[in-house]
Amino acid sequence: MHEPNSWRVSSFSQAGAEQPDKGITTALSRRIVMALGLSGALLGSASLAMAQDIAGEDLKPAIISLKSSKSLLLDIEHAGERLVAVGARGHIVYSDDQGDSWLQAPAPTRQLLTAVDFVDERNGWAVGHDSLVLHSTDGGESWTVQYRDPEIDAPDEGFGFLEKPLMDVWFRNRQTGFAVGAYGIFLRTDDGGETWEDVSFDIDNPDGFHYNALTVVQDSGLFLVGEMGTMYRSADFGDTWETLTEMPYDGSWFGVSGTGEAGGILAWGLRGNMYRSSDFGDSWERVELMTPNNGPLEGTLAGGQLAADGRLVVVGVGGVVATSDDGGRSFDVTVRPDRVALASATGLSDGGILLVGQRGVVKADEQGLSAAGSTALTLPEPADTEE
Repeated sequence: MHEPNSWRVSSFSQAGAEQPDKGITTALSRRIVMALGLSGALLGSASLAMAQDIAGEDLKPAIISLKSSKSLLLDIEHAGERLVAVGARGHIVYSDDQGDSWLQAPAPTRQLLTAVDFVDERNGWAVGHDSLVLHSTDGGESWTVQYRDPEIDAPDEGFGFLEKPLMDVWFRNRQTGFAVGAYGIFLRTDDGGETWEDVSFDIDNPDGFHYNALTVVQDSGLFLVGEMGTMYRSADFGDTWETLTEMPYDGSWFGVSGTGEAGGILAWGLRGNMYRSSDFGDSWERVELMTPNNGPLEGTLAGGQLAADGRLVVVGVGGVVATSDDGGRSFDVTVRPDRVALASATGLSDGGILLVGQRGVVKADEQGLSAAGSTALTLPEPADTEE
């Protein structure tokens, strides 16, 4: 017997929660860390640390830390002129000076946060483990919990206790938004996040493949990608979905972005695979990425986005930064000397790039190399700090 296609979940309740199995959470945390291509030694310690945070976490507030802008961060977004980044242990940091200095925002959780989206300079949402959704109405300076996986608090044990991290979030206006993640979870709100509806069965995904990234495509709709080469599109910006049957590649997609052109899409994943479509996914062509020594790029590409000035920035393992100023038809590839794994990036108004990843936020020049004199040190809110 199938569960209903959708059900309404009321506003978040802070009832006590039983914790998911540590082995399961370790496996899922490892999948996220693997997407960043960290080394074997770091992979073991980082995934265990995240699992411990999750297993012992009952929505304790994030610790205000001098290290918050230099620890693992997974996504970054513009909130007007402000920059907001999210990542491990519930860390949320923001900058009003193009990444030169950072403040840490108080957050109501120590969960790993995977993605953030702002619909305007004030209203934003962040998502993460336990299907957690956070909301801000002040440009990222403070956050409240809007949603948490209801099965966390359910009395019955079983498959439902598999942790379901959300991997991406996108809002088309202040009222309607979508959050996607592991095991094919797909959530929708039409009241600004006051209530969220699970509409997972509205998309044809019988195997429960993970959804990794969601993007808007100019004059076309929404595009969704995940593991095993899966692709989905929505011509009505999220109301109905079509499964693409002709995919250009059968490995996992870790990121997708509109190119800024009508129908233009760029998708990327394992082993340097990147493909471009100019017709909303009807056809695809491979984008050749060559490293500075003219060898083909073979590292995993993790995240990136279309900048306000029209540049596309995509980053990945080994310090790879790929930039395009021709709608994704070609890319200049830089390999940073520090070879640190990068999770995402965005363009800055001065032509530079702000990178986030294994070592937090890094301000870089237009090629992705570190900008001279940039430190991006955290300036914490007045509170007890973690040394």
